[in-house]
Amino acid sequence: MSPLGLFTVLLGAALPLIDFFIVNVALPTMDHDLHAGPAVLELVVAGYGVAYAVLLVLGGRLGDTFGRRRLFLAGMAAFGVTSLACGLAPDAWSLVAARVAQGASAALMLPQVLATIHSSTSGSRRARALSMYGATAGLSMVAGQILGGVLVAADIAGTGWRAVFLVNVPVALIGLVLAVRTVPETRSNRPAPVDVPGTVLLALSLITLMVPLTEGRAAGWPLWTWLGLGAFPFVAAAFYVVERRADRAGRTPLLPPSLFALPGLRRGLAMVVPFSIGFGGFMFVIAVALQQGLRYGPVEAGLALAPMATTFFVASLMGPRLVGRYGSRVVTAGGLIQAVGIALLTVAVWRDWPDLSLAGLLPGVALAGFGQGLQLPVLIRIVLADVPSERAGVGSGVMVTTQQSALALGVATLGTLFLSLEPSAGMRDALVITLVAQLAAIALTLLMSLRLPRKVS
Repeated sequence: MSPLGLFTVLLGAALPLIDFFIVNVALPTMDHDLHAGPAVLELVVAGYGVAYAVLLVLGGRLGDTFGRRRLFLAGMAAFGVTSLACGLAPDAWSLVAARVAQGASAALMLPQVLATIHSSTSGSRRARALSMYGATAGLSMVAGQILGGVLVAADIAGTGWRAVFLVNVPVALIGLVLAVRTVPETRSNRPAPVDVPGTVLLALSLITLMVPLTEGRAAGWPLWTWLGLGAFPFVAAAFYVVERRADRAGRTPLLPPSLFALPGLRRGLAMVVPFSIGFGGFMFVIAVALQQGLRYGPVEAGLALAPMATTFFVASLMGPRLVGRYGSRVVTAGGLIQAVGIALLTVAVWRDWPDLSLAGLLPGVALAGFGQGLQLPVLIRIVLADVPSERAGVGSGVMVTTQQSALALGVATLGTLFLSLEPSAGMRDALVITLVAQLAAIALTLLMSLRLPRKVS
């Protein structure tokens, strides 16, 4: 794959992740314009995240079967159309529906990125491409909120919050033109049929967990939220049984349990979960705290995270050279640096609130970003290192589904914790407690990093 082809698929990786986070700083203006209310606003975030997570593995399987470039093009085109629908939504419920459709189109596009990289590169080229994917993923999550703040404040032609969606349309058109010319067509030599029972049960598992957690607080924890959470372990167990039975029968299930026999994939994914829960929750909570607690405007709230984006990018560029020398211990070092950054941020919030300035945020945010930049690209390499090329779509689907589900779960859990504490404890104490909870997740990743394979291929 040419450098321009790699740039094109990385553009396709950036768009869905940017759009998961870009709405965080636009929520107040959406609420004002659409009179949405907290429950519907959370559906604007959750509807995208759930549809995205539910269909990612299916998107990877379809790419294996029908061709990854073909599915990438279809997903990119659909993402542009659904972004336009979001930007033109006349009311809150139309926006929710468009966001669900946007998440589904992202799920067609994103798995093809890792699968194309995995099947069209090898050796050092693959290592560099995967490092660049990891850097793109992390930067996109931070850049989404920065870009969202700038676009909302700019109010281009009176579009306000709608610009955060409309900006995707020309980018998707450029991506389509580049993809037709530069992205190679790849597919599995032994494509497997769609696993309908597995797809349905995975969808039910994610919906019964994430929708109640996301909507429960704003809706007042009605009976359906408890019924959903109560059903989750049973649906998840049924999904595992069905997938294991299909695997043992020689069929290719949606999430083959045999794939988890690969030590790198199993241990790497186990770390991706707490890492992404902390990342997703932090990005949501900090956006709310800065805008509602410190009364930052959308641009200031976005710029507060610019140091995180900068240091993440620097660390991700350093990563491949450091991994060649120190192996997976780079992940451990990154976790330690991230923990110091979040601890500094916690102290700054406790000491300086409500007069916390951008300068006061800088040390903690910058260190946290640097530590994250040393972790995420390496973890992605570790997860996919041992996956055979013919199962690239399945492996990529497992990777991005785990990451996306954990990001959404972070918004649901840490976001709910913060918003539930704020009325009684106050904004400062609620933020401090939430940051301490994130520190616990970082401590878990640190312990787990010691079990990673020392050599990273």
